[in-house]
Amino acid sequence: MQPALQPTAASPSIDLALTNGRKLPMSTFVERYITGEIKVRGDLQAFLRRKEEFLSHRLTLDQMKFLVGGFIPSVLVHTPAADKKTVTFHYDRGNDFFQAFLGEVMIYTSAFFQTQDDTLEDAQRRKLEVVAEKIQLKRGERLLDIGCGWGTLVAHMAEHHGADATGVTLAARQAEFGTDRIQKKGLTDKARILTMDYRQIPKERWNKITVLEMAEHVGIQHFQKFMRQLNSMLEDDGLLFLQIAGLRRNWTAEDFNWGLFMSKYVFPGADASMPLSFVCKNLEKAGFEIHSVENIGIHYSLTIDRWYRNWLRNREAVVKAYGEKWFLLWEVFLAWSVVVSERGGSTAFQLVCNKNKSSFERKRWIGEKTRLGEFRKS
Repeated sequence: MQPALQPTAASPSIDLALTNGRKLPMSTFVERYITGEIKVRGDLQAFLRRKEEFLSHRLTLDQMKFLVGGFIPSVLVHTPAADKKTVTFHYDRGNDFFQAFLGEVMIYTSAFFQTQDDTLEDAQRRKLEVVAEKIQLKRGERLLDIGCGWGTLVAHMAEHHGADATGVTLAARQAEFGTDRIQKKGLTDKARILTMDYRQIPKERWNKITVLEMAEHVGIQHFQKFMRQLNSMLEDDGLLFLQIAGLRRNWTAEDFNWGLFMSKYVFPGADASMPLSFVCKNLEKAGFEIHSVENIGIHYSLTIDRWYRNWLRNREAVVKAYGEKWFLLWEVFLAWSVVVSERGGSTAFQLVCNKNKSSFERKRWIGEKTRLGEFRKS
């Protein structure tokens, strides 16, 4: 008979026979949960909001072994071959796998909510419009989207804003999906997706560059070089939009545990999820002037909550195609991410930057807040 954790509204509990009367380390709970050894009765997300009552965040020997033998090597090794292996392992798992929680819109980054009751689709489409507004996208401008995923932003900017949009991804299945959608929309004359490493992007100039939650994957040691690459590809009067997942500087024990979990099970090699100060310092060092920064962490929590609910609804199909363990692992990933984001442990930032040149026309920002404000009210 499997032991059960019972997160009831009155008194969540754990089978103390499993722990000799002590709280289980969070990492041990995760390992036993995804193998089915421990089950939670009720909603896992609700359970994780109260986990401190019966789980602890103390480090385990297995975590220390992973830190030394897994995490640190992944930080040090960010060759094209290593990055391709980690990225394709995650993103080429199967488009149906991701659609089971991302929904039809197929955007794997934080949405932007007007109200807490917004649907995922409405919030994601609003995010695309927020991006277009923030980069002041104009018809005919050349847009480069690095880490374009399934090409939703590329197709949207070409279809609704008349941009000449190019997306770049390492994942072949993403590129196939995005290219097919672009063809079905009749956008092949102004939208395309290239399958390549970011280091292979041709040395051309672009009016606008967007990087939505891809920069984390370049790694800490290559982050400054990537920022300089972005600067070199941007027209002198162009704009860079960087949306990046980040962490607070005053980490808690839970934040550290969550970070190790993410590195081990979900996003190996995505070690450049750092505090905002790290990002700003590297942007400025690379020759950028930061125009605006917006913390959208709570939007991310709401986004991932929608993903979590989608995942639960599609349990049967996921288990049939990928097995129970993959379903349970992603259930933990999504449920825990909602909680961590709403508590401020993990967040996301939207930064708009221009080249820090004396010749840059800064009067373009006059009235921008008004335009964005009116858009967000609509």
